[in-house]
Amino acid sequence: MPNLNLDIILIAVATASACALPGVFLVLRRMTLMSDAISHAILPGIVLAFFLTHSLSSPLLILAAGATGVLTVVFVELLQKTKLVKEDAAIGLTFPALFSIGVILISKHASSVHLDIDAVLLGELAYAPLNRLKVFGYDIGPTSLYVMSGLLILNLIFIIIFYKELKLITFDTSLATTLGFTPAIIHYGLMTLVSMTTVGAFDAVGSILVVALIAGPPATAYLMTDSLPRMLILSVVIGCVNAVIGYMIAYVLDVSIAGLIATVTLLVFAFIFILVPNRGLLAIARRHIRQKWEFAQTMLVIHLFNHEGLPEAHTESEIAHLHEHLQWEPTFASQVVKYALNNRYVSQKAAQLTLTDRGRTIAQKALVQ
Repeated sequence: MPNLNLDIILIAVATASACALPGVFLVLRRMTLMSDAISHAILPGIVLAFFLTHSLSSPLLILAAGATGVLTVVFVELLQKTKLVKEDAAIGLTFPALFSIGVILISKHASSVHLDIDAVLLGELAYAPLNRLKVFGYDIGPTSLYVMSGLLILNLIFIIIFYKELKLITFDTSLATTLGFTPAIIHYGLMTLVSMTTVGAFDAVGSILVVALIAGPPATAYLMTDSLPRMLILSVVIGCVNAVIGYMIAYVLDVSIAGLIATVTLLVFAFIFILVPNRGLLAIARRHIRQKWEFAQTMLVIHLFNHEGLPEAHTESEIAHLHEHLQWEPTFASQVVKYALNNRYVSQKAAQLTLTDRGRTIAQKALVQ
């Protein structure tokens, strides 16, 4: 008796890993929207391949989807090269047209087959383990697990073999061309893998979750590291964690597994987006606040430095008059003085402020700059 819960987790993990690897390069190349376009535009390729094979499990469906995905990219780039429309508009024109063709073919010629639009868009992980792969009469596991594991291995092999080329065309296409590489070949190879990975996951999770898994974990990893190898590893790890946690919560709440995994993916991204050191919203807010106080502190020491030794120095250095001289609110002026005192840029004697050697050095450097 197969353990369906374990099968679901394994399929989810394999799917998340397979989607995360090419997703890294889509995120870095700012082509994430292309994954959404491909995930919809490959529908006519799937339908046409089904008409030829009359089987939803035929490998020809994946190959046809890959070819349709590449065709989508070609159409988008041809429109973009006319300079009449931008990339987002080209995508918006191309994939609805191809997707509509697929919808028409399904509704007209495959209405009695389990190839409906809802299944393609939503998918259902709970049913994926029921489609078993049998060899010589022996059940060796879910078909989706082997399909996604095979695509994971294929994606990994492609990235390992063409890692240098992928890195070059991702960060510097002109340099890649100068060094004799052909960016177009690697580009279309990557798009083919994205297409094949997408259709491979259709039967298990649906295209909506595929897009979430392609974009979410790599985008989250992008916030955490500047290293491409670490980003690849983190993307796979984050995708797997999201898949497992999403399934566990969905199991407890008895809701859509694909929907929960997509939701967890969003929540994890939001958590990292807010809290990650250096790049998170909180870190940025703290940095802006610190820069505000440091700028005000610099203005204070420059003000005191400019009036050192002058007849009006006594008045200009009085704390009570700072808000008048620097056009600050009294409360803000007091806070800036306290900040400067804590940093030992100024010293206070009664109501008078005096620059320390440290503060005088800061003022001199600021005036030179």
